[in-house]
Amino acid sequence: MTPLMLVADDFKAPGPSIFDFPPLYDGAPYWLTKPVLMAIFGAIVVCALAWSAFANPKLVPRGMQNVGEMGYQFVRDQVARPFLGKDAERWMPLLLSLFFLILLWNFFGVVPLIQIPVASHIAFPIVFAITIYVIKIYLGIKHQGLGGYFKNMMFPPGLPKPIYVLLAPIEFLSNLIIAPFTHAVRLFANMFAGHLILAFFSMVGFWFLFEKLTPLGAGLGVVGVIMTVAMTGFEMFIQFLQAFLFTMLAAMYIGNSLHADH
Repeated sequence: MTPLMLVADDFKAPGPSIFDFPPLYDGAPYWLTKPVLMAIFGAIVVCALAWSAFANPKLVPRGMQNVGEMGYQFVRDQVARPFLGKDAERWMPLLLSLFFLILLWNFFGVVPLIQIPVASHIAFPIVFAITIYVIKIYLGIKHQGLGGYFKNMMFPPGLPKPIYVLLAPIEFLSNLIIAPFTHAVRLFANMFAGHLILAFFSMVGFWFLFEKLTPLGAGLGVVGVIMTVAMTGFEMFIQFLQAFLFTMLAAMYIGNSLHADH
């Protein structure tokens, strides 16, 4: 019997259970699940790290302050200043918190015993995306006026007037509907898919090396282990990249609302 026949006969895929978490204990509210607990825990950890880094700053940074300042400079120079310019420092508390919280939530997906990226549950990216969306609309109307905001958004200057018949509805849909939707789904989909891939390869390695060890299946099990290790490294890169992209887009949306000429 070949390894593939073993899979067909005996192997049961993990299915949606790896993303379906019941309440933490009997009688708990339906929303009190492991992802919610990890989200709260991640927020506490980020607050504790920020406190340890900046509560008592020294002229010459050392230890956690040095790490904190490196993180601050990265977000400021790579995310805030390119899109916000002179307003970068004003929005750094939001952008810095957003980046490190999402990054830690993502890294939970490769931490033993936790192994669940919080953002693989769509509710969390949606909350962040809606928050940025509301800030974007508020700032746009505040700084450009209601009419000016929608005019600048839907009718970019310098184009032939007939083009606006096609361009205006596209810009409206893109900025007010598609942008916040893709902002949330991009983060969710990458974390969901990455967690699913890691679960698949780790299950293949465990199944063929421990549950159904055969001469033919052992090779497939080793491949599963190797792929799990390799994909874990790749997934950590994706987790960092998605935290960076989500924060960068937030800065871009805020900058576009603050400065109509963007």
